[in-house]
Parts: sequence; structure tokens; C-alpha cells
Amino acid sequence: MTVLSRTEIEPAGGVALWRQIADAIRLDIVGGKLETGDRLAGELPLAERFGVNRHTVRRAIAVLVEEGVLRAEHGRGTFVAEARRLSYPIGRRTRFSEGLAGQTKQRARTILSSRIERATARLAERLDVKPGTRLIRVETVAFADGRALSRATGWLPEQRFPGYPAVLAETGSTTEALKRYGIDDYSRGSTRISARHATTDEAQVLKLAPGAVVLVSDAVDIDAAGVPIHTLLTRFPADRMELVV
Repeated sequence: MTVLSRTEIEPAGGVALWRQIADAIRLDIVGGKLETGDRLAGELPLAERFGVNRHTVRRAIAVLVEEGVLRAEHGRGTFVAEARRLSYPIGRRTRFSEGLAGQTKQRARTILSSRIERATARLAERLDVKPGTRLIRVETVAFADGRALSRATGWLPEQRFPGYPAVLAETGSTTEALKRYGIDDYSRGSTRISARHATTDEAQVLKLAPGAVVLVSDAVDIDAAGVPIHTLLTRFPADRMELVV
């Protein structure tokens, strides 16, 4: 197990010590240093490892227990609840159901909200439309085997995809919904991947504890002619998913 010195977890950029400790434990799990069922070191050894008091360690552990990363057993200690993450391929053909096939039994998507908004300069550039163009904004959350795996925000040109939210709700599939508009197939034009702490909204929707890390995919899908269809900002819980490029 990697030992971090006190200077490596000093507050930086406003990130609390307990959150940095929680992230370090997450990294131990993600990196394979801790497996499902492994017992976590006690509060005192962890406090010595990170150079903090036991109260700070206790708070970090409590957050991970609340998130479901760890489980506490009275009289026995704290254990890794689930070390396995799902692999989601990011490539030329990126599909939610296909990407998780063989890893999960049930997959579903729920529409949280939709509305019309005007294209900002950034969205206009990504969708190859004029600034101010009417766009359909759709907020969704995707599930697999009852667990929330992604929170997504998508934008599509309203003129090309009128009534899209209703069609998506009816079909339950982006691929099937786009077929209603004459798009039999589409591909990934570009993807940018980053990581950050979840916002309050993301933590609530994805059922994450404060301080959880999300992987962010900022993508544009295109049709067979290379014309942008939609741009999609998707956030995945880093403890549950890994993005394979």
C-alpha cells in the first residue's frame, strides 16, 4: 500500500483533508491494492499513514461507507464492499447497451428533464450551427442492474429533431430514437475525458457521497455524412466505471 506523506495531503485548492484521504483510499481500490472483501487498516494506522487525527480519517471512511465503497461490520472492522468496476469502451461506435453487454443484465435510461435553449458559441461550434440556434437540451440518468451509472446532458438541433424527448422516452434508446429521424447509424466524432469531484446535483442523482470523483466524457456524435447530431456531456462514478479508449 502506498504511503502518502503529510505534505502530500495538505489542503490544496480548497480540497479538505478528509476528502483527499477518501480519494487516496479509492485509488488503492481502483489500483488493485485493495480487493473486494479486504479489511481496511484501522483508524490509528490510517491516521499515522496520512499524518492526521483519527477524526479526519473517521470522516473519510464514513463517506466511503455511505457511498457503498466500504462496508462497516460491528466488532470486525471496515471492508471493501465492491472493488469491481464496469468497463465502458469509448471508440468510434459508442453505445450504452452494447458497451455494457456481458457485464450487466438490465440496462435502462430515465429522462430527468428537457427544455429548449439557445446555442451558446461553444455549443454552436460543436454542433456546426449558428449561435442562438434553438437546441433541445435533455437531462438523463442511465442505470445497469439497478445502479446509476451515468448522468448525461445532451443537446440536439430542434429543427432536425423536433419532439426528440418524447421519442427517446418511447424507444428508451438513443439509437432507436435517431432512426425515427432517418439516421440508421452514427459514430463518435470526438471525445474529451477528464475527472473531477461530483457536484451536489450529480451526487444526488448518482447516489454518491460528498467528495466522490466522476469521470467526465465530453463528446460529439456525427451522422454518416459527418454532420454533428448531438453533443453529450456524461458523468460516470469513478468507483463504478472505467472508460476504455
